[in-house]
Amino acid sequence: MRAAVDNSAADRAKARSGYGKQQPGLEALVPVIITLLVLDALITLALEVLYLPTYLGAVAFPLSAVLAGVINVLLVMGVRSVTTRAGFAFLPIAAWAFGFLLCSVTGPGGDIMLGSDWRTVLLLFCGLVPPLGYLYFRLNAGLVSSR
Repeated sequence: MRAAVDNSAADRAKARSGYGKQQPGLEALVPVIITLLVLDALITLALEVLYLPTYLGAVAFPLSAVLAGVINVLLVMGVRSVTTRAGFAFLPIAAWAFGFLLCSVTGPGGDIMLGSDWRTVLLLFCGLVPPLGYLYFRLNAGLVSSR
């Protein structure tokens, strides 16, 4: 006779940890991947801020503001692909917002990277609303389908 082994406690612990979507043995890479995605958020913010005052002829053309939304959604999707924990999905957005706040204050010489105009507001709006909207709909999709 064989004894039945109850693995339900181990399965619940694995589901709580958020590492249930990976192949076995890749759990050690999850913190590294998340850290790299957070650093990518900061690097892309620096590029977006640098290219924000771009002009096309005599017309302001802030293409980097629109790209900020797309890139931030992709970063959040990257985090969601390696973990199911919702708190980790907010890390790239939080790093991006913290970097935005750092860029909006004056530096040691009185220099400021972000001006006080509509392009800065557009960058803030496009950088935060699309990834937060994606997370909102993604996290609430399971609630609607279970009713």
